[in-house]
Amino acid sequence: MPAQPGLQRRGATQATGDAGEDDAEIGSAEGSGELNEAWSGSAALNRVGELPAVVDQFADEAEDAADGGISVALHFALPPSLRPGTPWFLFFVVGTLVIAATVFRRLGMHRQNSWASYGVLGALALGLLYGVVMLIVGLMRKTENGTELLLSAGVLWASNVIVFASWYWRLDGGGPNERERREAHTRGAFLFPQMAISPPASDVSLAEEEGWRPSFVDYLFLAFNTSTAFSPTDVPPLTSVAKLAMMLQSLVSLSILGLVVARAVNIFQ
Repeated sequence: MPAQPGLQRRGATQATGDAGEDDAEIGSAEGSGELNEAWSGSAALNRVGELPAVVDQFADEAEDAADGGISVALHFALPPSLRPGTPWFLFFVVGTLVIAATVFRRLGMHRQNSWASYGVLGALALGLLYGVVMLIVGLMRKTENGTELLLSAGVLWASNVIVFASWYWRLDGGGPNERERREAHTRGAFLFPQMAISPPASDVSLAEEEGWRPSFVDYLFLAFNTSTAFSPTDVPPLTSVAKLAMMLQSLVSLSILGLVVARAVNIFQ
């Protein structure tokens, strides 16, 4: 018996509706899959983006501990007359402040971390200046022999480089905590070449192009050049604090090399 026209139209309509529902389900599944894939990719990118901050955190903590440890070790290489207080006084002060700075940083207390780090650098700077002054006093009183003068001068010169490199690293651009939050280092207390040089066919600096930020080695190189050349080389200071710090470092280095070493050579002759 032939089907009635009304039934044929209803059957065709129902088939068309079922096909539409199937297409909708397939599209929904594909869309869901794309969303899941996009979500997974976004989460992965977020995790990757968090890695540099974690690495920078451990790097800053390692640099704080390394700077303090090396400076204290050099401090113990000095004769007792050039060390302030008891032999373990500076070690105890610096060690306590380094631990406090590490704890504050882990807790996200950046202001307290900065003050504790400044305390470490202040203690090391006072120990350095004390050693230089006492060495000059011993030189004037002629209480040191040539070997002790040369050894003390070498230790104090190396301490001068490390201590001021740490100061530059801490002061530039608001400190390491502030520099971590920026995509690139474009302003600060020093003008690094990456901040002034632009790549070919580019309107931005090399630092902006590559997302460059100075590491501790850059400040160590700056401090080394200041102690040897007694002046800026390829990294000029821009702020008054930076200029005063470089003047003080040059003065300390000149006192060690110009006065102490010259006296030691005369003693040997």
